[in-house]
Amino acid sequence: MKKSRKKKEIKYSEADLIRAFKLTRLMGNDLHPLMKVWTSVEVPTFNAGEQYNFDAILMKSKTGIEGWNEEELKFKFIAYLMDLGYLGDNNTFKTYCERELFTTIEDKYLYLKADFMIAKGILDSPETPYFYLQEYKKLKDPSGDPVPQLLEGFLIAMHQNNNGKPMYGCTVTGAYWEFFVMEGHTYCISNSYDCRDKNDLLLIIAILRKFRHILETTLLDD
Repeated sequence: MKKSRKKKEIKYSEADLIRAFKLTRLMGNDLHPLMKVWTSVEVPTFNAGEQYNFDAILMKSKTGIEGWNEEELKFKFIAYLMDLGYLGDNNTFKTYCERELFTTIEDKYLYLKADFMIAKGILDSPETPYFYLQEYKKLKDPSGDPVPQLLEGFLIAMHQNNNGKPMYGCTVTGAYWEFFVMEGHTYCISNSYDCRDKNDLLLIIAILRKFRHILETTLLDD
């Protein structure tokens, strides 16, 4: 993987990427088969320690999320949620933060600084990305929309992985979580989940755990 980018970053909007790469955009949990499978989950069960952590982050989300900056959101909330979602490092995949990814596809330069990604890798070097999380503290605006950032990550990974497998990810915009699947030139955005709502937070964790299952059964190389 390249260590430094050589070209100036280009700020693409979601519409720019749809036009440039002839993408099809779907919205909803039931409009793409991979999204339907991924988001068809039941409320998870917790052991005593997990229940304690869940209660703590639920309270934090209700009382603190509006005042956090991006780093506080990661440190105080997202890290704990990923742990409850069983997405920590293991022998087959690792988690990486703030990693630069870039490539050129059809003469178009794409660049992403991944807030969080799950990938196969060696030590501090990610090799095959499977999942991205892009977050932005405030509601969407032209300079902070995480959706085109996530799509650029998908396009970069699919180009470099070159294995025909779909990409998974999510965006966090304030309190709202949306999950994404891209297969070929089609991407689907899930329903929105409010992490301040107890049931929605449980479903977010269940969806993250479901991704762990999808990763281990269909995405990881044999």
